[in-house]
Amino acid sequence: MAPKLNPTFPSLLLLLLLISFHLCTVIAWKKEEFRTCHQTPFCKQARSRKPHSSSLFATGVAILDGALTAKLRHPLPESPDQDQIKPLLFTLSVYQNGVVRVKIDEDPSLDPPKKRFEVPDVILPEFEATKLWLLWFQTETIDGDSEPSSIVYVADGYEAVLRHSPFEVYVREKQSKRRVLSLNSHGLFDFEQLRVKQEGDDWEERFKSHTDTRPHGPQSISFDVSFFDADFVYGIPEHASNFALKPTKGPGVDDSEPYRLFNLDVFEYLHDSPFGIYGSIPFMIGHGKTRGTSGFFWLNAAEMQIDVLGSGWDAESGILLPESGSRIDTLWMSEAGVVDTFFFFGPGPKDVVRQYISVTGTPAMPQLFSTAYHQCRWNYRDEEDVENVDSKFDEYDIPYDVLWLDIEHTDGKRYFTWDRVLFPNPEQMQNKLAAKGRHMVTIVDPHIKRDESFHLHKEATNKGYYVKDASGKDFDGWCWPGSSSYPDMLNPEIRSWWSEKFSLKNYVGSTPSLYIWNDMNEPSVFNGPEVTMPRDALHYGGVEHRELHNAYGYYFHMATSDGLVKRGDGKDRPFVLSRAFFPGSQRYGAVWTGDNIADWDHLRVSVPMILSLGLTGMTFSGADVGGFFGNPDTELLVRWYQLEPWLFGLFMQLEELNMVDAKSVERNTELIKNAIRTRYTLLPYFYTLFREANTSGVPVVRPLWMEFPSDEATFSNDEAFMVGNSLLVQGIYTERAKYASVYLPGGQPWYDLRTGITYKGGMTHKLEVSEETIPAFQRAGTIIPRKDRYRRSSTQMVNDPYTLAIALNSSHAAEGELYIDDGKSFEFTKGAYIHRRFVFSDGKLTSSSLVPNAPGKTLFSSPCIVERIIILGHSSGPKNALIEPSNRKAEIELGPLWLRQGKSNSVLTIRRPNVPVSEDWTIKIL
Repeated sequence: MAPKLNPTFPSLLLLLLLISFHLCTVIAWKKEEFRTCHQTPFCKQARSRKPHSSSLFATGVAILDGALTAKLRHPLPESPDQDQIKPLLFTLSVYQNGVVRVKIDEDPSLDPPKKRFEVPDVILPEFEATKLWLLWFQTETIDGDSEPSSIVYVADGYEAVLRHSPFEVYVREKQSKRRVLSLNSHGLFDFEQLRVKQEGDDWEERFKSHTDTRPHGPQSISFDVSFFDADFVYGIPEHASNFALKPTKGPGVDDSEPYRLFNLDVFEYLHDSPFGIYGSIPFMIGHGKTRGTSGFFWLNAAEMQIDVLGSGWDAESGILLPESGSRIDTLWMSEAGVVDTFFFFGPGPKDVVRQYISVTGTPAMPQLFSTAYHQCRWNYRDEEDVENVDSKFDEYDIPYDVLWLDIEHTDGKRYFTWDRVLFPNPEQMQNKLAAKGRHMVTIVDPHIKRDESFHLHKEATNKGYYVKDASGKDFDGWCWPGSSSYPDMLNPEIRSWWSEKFSLKNYVGSTPSLYIWNDMNEPSVFNGPEVTMPRDALHYGGVEHRELHNAYGYYFHMATSDGLVKRGDGKDRPFVLSRAFFPGSQRYGAVWTGDNIADWDHLRVSVPMILSLGLTGMTFSGADVGGFFGNPDTELLVRWYQLEPWLFGLFMQLEELNMVDAKSVERNTELIKNAIRTRYTLLPYFYTLFREANTSGVPVVRPLWMEFPSDEATFSNDEAFMVGNSLLVQGIYTERAKYASVYLPGGQPWYDLRTGITYKGGMTHKLEVSEETIPAFQRAGTIIPRKDRYRRSSTQMVNDPYTLAIALNSSHAAEGELYIDDGKSFEFTKGAYIHRRFVFSDGKLTSSSLVPNAPGKTLFSSPCIVERIIILGHSSGPKNALIEPSNRKAEIELGPLWLRQGKSNSVLTIRRPNVPVSEDWTIKIL
């Protein structure tokens, strides 16, 4: 959480509590503390290269071990005094489901000074098993080249092309020969090979007071990637910027930085900036109306910079690529590593997401409680404070599921400990919450206090488990505890050791209802270069920190998650929130967008940030509601609360109230309560979407174009978003807004979620907005499951009945799904779940099972029933419905769209059908 302070946010809950605040000085983001591209040699060098400066050509093309291989060579030097540059090894492999992998590395047979780092434990072992064993390749002369290119089959309708001279690799459509994705079409490829240091070589880099020894010298890689038939590109989080990535170089783009991927502790980060912050996922998606969607992923954990090149950037190069409609060119630059890249050719947006997930893994299925409301601030003072907060939620009848403790709960900032004066009975405190179905989260960061009396530090030191500095000593950096060292999480042995620390025996005072929050795991080092670890620090196997920096937090997240799984003997799903992330982090838990600011711009930018995370695998993500720094006024706070139920804000900040009149207090409390209750009402729908993400990688929160891929009006719209395929939400991002312009895509109508009023699709509507809610709509043709009874927590809702909200399309039809399991264990992986499909057609609602037929007993059952069925878009004439197979009738009447939410329009309602949610049945409107 960067420099910690008590954010005295206006509270609409704790107004009766007299809480004393300890205000800390806030240090605003200092641009000069962080390097620009111009101050980063590898980035400056790559950006200065001209198109067609690469002279590589491919030779010795062959099929080896089921892959297309070649050697990439440079022309012979013009002068005998120049050394011949060693060839590089090229490998192209093809995998099922539309994935092409291209690797380029130094030739180990030519004795490079060291092996370049390849990121381990990210690619799924089962992905490797999907490799298609190539047996042959074809040749074809392309574009008048002097020699033929090599072509291999990759999937029905697609093939990969290795162009020999000049070197280029791309995927194309077989029939039309239209390119989809290409690497090195503009000849910007550069690969600095490792070499032995010679006398006079000055490899050191200096930034401010820090010196990077760079013992292995320059080792950067850069190349261009082109997305054909793309109108926009997206992804490569994490940046506080537009969802559709803006050009960073080219005509009309002045003094812009590339999009930086370098995990950093950046507090009060700027919005609308390409500056890298807490996490890095080098996965970009291109999308356009003509062809659809494609994706490109570079598995590399070193610092990366990516330019999106504006139209006309190469006008003076004289290079003409094949005409293929729109095209977006990009330049990828990294300090170290190897070329290990993946081409995904879709053709649809969900196809590309599935292809990426097949490589890095599907998102973890969260526990049900973790998808509900979280209450956190820095910091709850003691057990009495925790008890007061908990009781106030009950007093105001606001549900919540999780209460968080920041670092001050520990004994002197030693993780896995408790301040026994302020928290003398931590187990009892947790058990009191658990009795109401609630949970607690405590913080565990990677910096370990260097204190000889601290058992964890003593053990890590004795075992040699810390990251080393460039001289081989335990790295000593400064963080919250003061002098700190960092476990070397690259080492699997150390990750296993760390995971054991979460056992109930080792984490004294913890209980099974306690879960974990990993902060500061970029890693943050207050006195380090750019507030992080020096690049020449050493990890397991002699790997330099520069080579794995962006993956450090990933390994820490992995070890923590594994620890919670071990704690529960493999039966309990973990919940771990991490600030830093990397490809594959989705397998281990949730992330949030870090230390944002209490202003309207940060409310606005939270939407594209979360959309980008979801598109790149991180489907469980959220933002600090109300901002972490600063004091939101009540209007901003209310609007943030109204938005975050849809975006899964994880840190929902409620503090003291700074308002003067009681009426305002009561009104705004009610508005926030209603927003939180909306989230709880829709938990069955959200949980069903998390299961979809868990199986397919398709995000819960989606850009409009994921559901409407041919609608150009959606391509750059990041003020509205879809939640699943059924709900569209439009945020309010300005003060005192009276109207909102909402684009509703598609040819079918949309129903206002609160009123049921119908709006035409395929057009923009100017809507009046009130303080009560933000615009949200249900898509015609969908069915959404709800739970309309209010409880203290999601755990207490488990056996409550369901409501089905049916929104009919122009054909008077609709469909939807409901997924249910025990909400906490891994039994669902063995088939212990309910998955229903609801279809309304020809006046009849049918429930059928989507669980694969399993002979024998049912593995999971639920006592829940459907107690209300709401039908939007149906005439109000019918009075009864026939339920089969029980052969009984249910009454139909006009009832409220929402229960207990003030005024609500009347809609056609089937009352008390009381059909079991786990069984097959039909309900026919008579």
